[in-house]
Amino acid sequence: MAKIKYNNILNTVISVMTSAKESGALHLYADGNSINGRKLQIDGKDLFNFGTTGYLGLEQDERLKQGAIQAIQAYGTEFPMSKSYVSHPLYRELETLLSKIYNDHFVVVTKNSTLGHLGVIPSVVNDGDGIILDHQVHWSVQSAIQPLKLRSVPVEMIRHNNLDMLEEKLKKLQSKCNKIWFMADGMYSMYGDYAPIEDLIGLAKRYSQLYLYFDDVHGMSWKGANGSGYVMSILKELPEKVILISTLSKTFGASGAVMVCKDQKIQERIKNFGGPLTFSIQLDPAAVGAAIASAKIHLSPEIYQLQKELYDRISFMDQCLKNTRLPLITHNDSPIFYIGTGMPETGFNLIKRLIAKGFYTNLGIFPAVPIKNTGLRISISRHNQQKDIEDFVKTLQKEYPKALHDTGTNINRVSAAFGRTIKGSEKSKQLDKKLSLKKYNSIEEISPSFWNERVGNNSFYDWDGLVTLEKIFKHEKTPEHQLQFFYFNILDQNDKCILSTFFTYGLWKEDMLAPSSVSVRIEKERKSNPYYHTSYCLCMGSMVTEGNHLFLDRDHMLWKQAFDLLLEQIEILDKKLNPDYVILRDFDQKDTEIKLYLHKKGFIQVAMPESAVFDTFEWKDQKEYIQILSKRSRKHFRKEILAFENDLKIDYRQSINNIELLQCYKLYQSVKNQNLGLNTFTYPFSLFTHMKDAPQWEFILISLKEPDQNLVGVMFCYKNKSGIYTPAIIGMDYTFAYRYNIYRHLLYHTIKRSKALDYKRVDFGLTAGFEKRKLGAKIIEKCAYLQAKDNFAMESLEWLRTD
Repeated sequence: MAKIKYNNILNTVISVMTSAKESGALHLYADGNSINGRKLQIDGKDLFNFGTTGYLGLEQDERLKQGAIQAIQAYGTEFPMSKSYVSHPLYRELETLLSKIYNDHFVVVTKNSTLGHLGVIPSVVNDGDGIILDHQVHWSVQSAIQPLKLRSVPVEMIRHNNLDMLEEKLKKLQSKCNKIWFMADGMYSMYGDYAPIEDLIGLAKRYSQLYLYFDDVHGMSWKGANGSGYVMSILKELPEKVILISTLSKTFGASGAVMVCKDQKIQERIKNFGGPLTFSIQLDPAAVGAAIASAKIHLSPEIYQLQKELYDRISFMDQCLKNTRLPLITHNDSPIFYIGTGMPETGFNLIKRLIAKGFYTNLGIFPAVPIKNTGLRISISRHNQQKDIEDFVKTLQKEYPKALHDTGTNINRVSAAFGRTIKGSEKSKQLDKKLSLKKYNSIEEISPSFWNERVGNNSFYDWDGLVTLEKIFKHEKTPEHQLQFFYFNILDQNDKCILSTFFTYGLWKEDMLAPSSVSVRIEKERKSNPYYHTSYCLCMGSMVTEGNHLFLDRDHMLWKQAFDLLLEQIEILDKKLNPDYVILRDFDQKDTEIKLYLHKKGFIQVAMPESAVFDTFEWKDQKEYIQILSKRSRKHFRKEILAFENDLKIDYRQSINNIELLQCYKLYQSVKNQNLGLNTFTYPFSLFTHMKDAPQWEFILISLKEPDQNLVGVMFCYKNKSGIYTPAIIGMDYTFAYRYNIYRHLLYHTIKRSKALDYKRVDFGLTAGFEKRKLGAKIIEKCAYLQAKDNFAMESLEWLRTD
C-alpha cells in the first residue's frame, strides 16, 4: 500500500557538501606558479599549510622530482597498455623495491588505493565468504564491496573499534560462511586514531575463519620499519591471514598504491584477474620513476631520520595544544589533530577566520564524521616549521572563541556534541533578554486556547488529543510504548509567541523509512531479538502524530534567535537523555532558508513519506464530487469504488463495543504486518481502548453485505476542534482488501464523512500519495532534519538494502 522513497545517503552528502562549499570551506582552488609544501596560495594569499597528507614532505624531494622527469624523458608521459599484456620497463624495479620494504612479501602495484580495493576485494572474497566492516573504514573499501552483494556475500557492520560487537558478528556468521573478512583502516583519517591491531590478531587466532584486511594509506611511510606503515609497525611480520593495502601517494610522495600479502597464490590471482588492474591503464612513467626514488629512501637509514623529524613536530604541536583550552578530541602520536567545533557553521566560520589570518587547514564534515562532530582536521608535516606551528596554535586559540561567539555556541556545547568532557567547559550563555523561554512537561500546564491557536490546529495533537496521548504513553510498560513529553513556548518582550512546539523521547525502529526489503530482513531478526536496530529518539512531535508540529512566526525579526534558543534547550535534553537521534520533522522540502539554517546547526535533511490533505469541499453530492476529479481519476473512481458500492456496507460509528474493538485491532495489526514501507512499532492496545468511547474519535467501518457481514475495513478518525478530520489509523482484511478495493473505499468515505460534518480539511497523513491524489487530495512533499550520535545506523542499514 505505502510506496515511499528511501533515504539515499548520497543525496544527503551532496546537500551537506553544497552548504560547506557555499560557505567557502570546501572545493577551493590553489593558485600561484609553484608550491613548496610549507605554504599554499589560495585567491592570491599565501597560507601556511596545515592540511596536507604528505606528512614526510617527500612530494617536494628533489630526488623524486628527478625520478619523475627522467622517466618521462626516457619513456614518455604515459605507457598506454594494460599490465595484463606488458608492464612498463620500470615496474619490475618498483615491485622489487616495494617487496623489500615489506620483508620480501608479495606485492601488486595499483593505479591508486580506490582501484586497488576494487581489484583486490572481489578477487580475494569468494562466494560463501562473509564481510564485517568497521563503520569508519574508508569509503573506497565500502565502495569496492558493493558488487559482492550481487554474489549474495553477507555484509555486516560494527561500531568503530568495538571488538565485542565484532565477536558477536563472528558468531553469527561462522556457521554460514567459509572465511569471514574484517575490514578496517590501520590509521583513521579524521581523528588520527588506530585500529586495535594486536587485539584483532588475537581474535583471528581464536576464530579460524577470521581474516583481516587493512587499508593503511594514512599510516604509510611516517611509521614502521622501512616506512612500511602503522600496521606493520605493530605486526613486524605479515601473517598469512592478513592483506594490506597501502599507498605510494600521500606520505610516500609519488602516485599509486600497493597490495601486500604473504600468499603468492593471492598475488597471482589478483594480477591475473583483478578487475580494474586487468583492464585499466597502468601508472604513468613519471609516477613509477618518483615511486622508485621514494622506495630507495624508504630502504635507507634516512627514512628513520625523516620519521624522527616529523615526530618532533608532532610532539611540539601536542605540547602547544596542551597549553590551550582548545578541544582536542583524540590524543595520540599521529600527525592528525582534530579540534572539535560541533556545529558545521562554527567550523565554516573558523576556517574562514584562519584563512584571513594566513593559515589553511581542513574541515572534517559529514559523512566523514557525524554532522554535529564537525571540526578542524589539522595535519602536521615536515614542511611545518616550529614557528609556523607555534603561530598557528596562537592564532587558533584567539580565533576559536570568536567563531564560537559568532555562531551562538560555546565550549560546553562542543563538549556535549562529542559526548565527552573537554578541558575548558563553561556554562551555557544566558538567554537573550529579548526572548523568554517557557518549558513544560505536560500539555495540561498550557492554556488550551494558547496551544490550539498555534500548534494544535493540526491533526490529533490538539490540546485534548495530547492530554490523551500523555495519559496512555506516560504509563505504558513496554519500552517501545513509553514516551516522555516536553513542551516549549518562546515569546518576545511583548509576550508575543514566536515559537511553540513539543518533543517526545522514545524508542524508534531505525528502519522506519528504509526500503521495505530492508525491514523484511530486520523483522526476521526481531522475532528473536525484538529491539534489533532500534534507537532512542528525541523527536519533534511523536511517532503517533502526523502533521506540522512547529509553530514558527517567520515574519518576526527574532525567529532565528528563537530557533537558536530551542536548539540549545534540545541540546540540554540531549545531554540528559542521551538519545541516539534528534529529529526535527515535517518541514517543506523546498524551504531552502530552513535547510541552510539547520545544516549549519548540525542537522542533515532526510526525506519523509509524502503527506496528503483534502480541502476541496465545493460540491453538494457524489455527482458533483466526481466532477472535481481529473478525467482519469473519474474513470478510476467509477471502476474501483462505484463498481463495488452494492457489495459493501458502510457504517459511521461514534463508538464500538469490545468485540468490535478486538476485530478492528486485528485489522490494524494486519495492515501493520503487511505494510513495512513505513515500519513503526505497533501501537498499544490501550490507545484503541481509549478511542472506543472517546468523543473526539469515531469509526468508519466497512463490512461485506454477503455472505456473513464480515468486517473487512476500519478507519480510526479524530475530530479536531479546529475543523480538521484526521483518518489516523487504518485496518483491513487482506483476504478481501484487493478484491473490493477496501483501501480506496475507506479514503473516499473519509472525505464523504468529513463533508457531512462540515469540516474544512482532511489530513490524510503519510504514504500512499498516489491513491489519495486520485481522490482529489493534494500531495505535500515533507522532510525531516536529523542529528545522530554517529553514522553507524544509517550506514549499516545501507548494507541491508537489496534494491
